[in-house]
Amino acid sequence: MPGLLIKNFPEELHSLLKARAVANHRSLQREALAMLESALLDPAGPPALDEIDRRRVRPSRPLTQELIDRARAAGRA
Repeated sequence: MPGLLIKNFPEELHSLLKARAVANHRSLQREALAMLESALLDPAGPPALDEIDRRRVRPSRPLTQELIDRARAAGRA
């Protein structure tokens, strides 16, 4: 079975993944695989930007493609 190594994994994401794994009674590897399977095998695909805005806690600043592009350019993808 192929392996995957993620370099420069942000500590904040690692902490969030670890907390989620503990909450779901899974190892880090199993939790990451479950999340990837859910994201990649979902026939509906990723939510639209307006759906992401509806899910946000503070929708006062709408998520636009321009904001996403600026975040990616700043290295926060």
